[in-house]
Amino acid sequence: MVKIAIVRQRYTAFGGAERFTDRALKALAEQGAEVSVIARKWSGEGGFAVRECNPFHLGRTWRDRSFRDGVCAITGEYDLVQSHERIPCCDIYRAGDGLHREWLRQKARVTGPLHRLSTALSPYHRYVLAAEEALFTSPRLKAVICNSKLIRDEIKAHFGLPDERLPVLYNGVDTDTFHPYLKQRFRDAMRRGLGTPPDAPVFLFVGSGFLRKGVAGALAALRLAPADAHLWIVGADRNARKYHRLATRFGDRVRFLGPQNDVTPYYGAADALLLPTLYDPFPNVILEAMASGLPVITSLKCGAVDIIEDGVNGYLRDALDYPGLAGCMDSICAPERAARIGLAARETVADWTLERVATQTLNLYRSLTA
Repeated sequence: MVKIAIVRQRYTAFGGAERFTDRALKALAEQGAEVSVIARKWSGEGGFAVRECNPFHLGRTWRDRSFRDGVCAITGEYDLVQSHERIPCCDIYRAGDGLHREWLRQKARVTGPLHRLSTALSPYHRYVLAAEEALFTSPRLKAVICNSKLIRDEIKAHFGLPDERLPVLYNGVDTDTFHPYLKQRFRDAMRRGLGTPPDAPVFLFVGSGFLRKGVAGALAALRLAPADAHLWIVGADRNARKYHRLATRFGDRVRFLGPQNDVTPYYGAADALLLPTLYDPFPNVILEAMASGLPVITSLKCGAVDIIEDGVNGYLRDALDYPGLAGCMDSICAPERAARIGLAARETVADWTLERVATQTLNLYRSLTA
């Protein structure tokens, strides 16, 4: 019997990274494989054996290092180990967070010299960079699952891994749940509830971690966009008050709606997704919005560059090109154009089902355990 482990510090059964592998792992279990989850904390339904690895720690550097050491002490018991964390003792790594060095490079574009110095001297960032190096140079590593060509090419450039070890497996989306019919179901009621005019252009931002996801950029673009445009921000950030202050000038044209368990009503009520992220390998919200028939405006450092054709099924601009982003927003304010682009977006991802992703992942596991 083949023994397979999936490693994630905080394993949530409905998280984006976890959903990617759950179906394939369940299929393997049905075929007789022994599947386990190794995590500090388990949150979700059953279906797998859960092995908690929760050593004592203080601070995030100690947290990551102690988890790495604890996991690597037991991975020898398994035939195949897939990790969502940067550890050197896995066979498969899913690069859902991209490269830390690339994130720091993009982050430096919007931070001051003191912040950049603090980052350079930070024990945590030094640890993550070293962990990344150890992971990608590990002799045990057989494959890195990349969720975009953008990430694949970055890993090739920095670490020299060949294409055959860098399979690109895109995330899937529930195309029945995320569907253009959401507009009929939610648009009028949601706008009434939030006090937004029925015909106002509404741009939706979905994401937590506002610095990385680009809330400041979205607000800067809104300043240059048509005066009747509204921005709804769904997500959380520990420095949210800073962004509330930035949005004061817009009055009720900007709404901070907090994290939401169900985002479908917001997709149904919005006219487009605006996500000028500084760096994101391929966020699920892009696929959800496109499947819902929304045009997407995102950045050149988002993995969605693989599937968005500028002006056809969405728009691509540099995250800091605020006039360019505003120009895209202006284009979407034309209802006929927005409808055409939204339809093309839906058609682009109509076949990107969760079942397809599960099959691709299952085939990869089979090739490595044969």
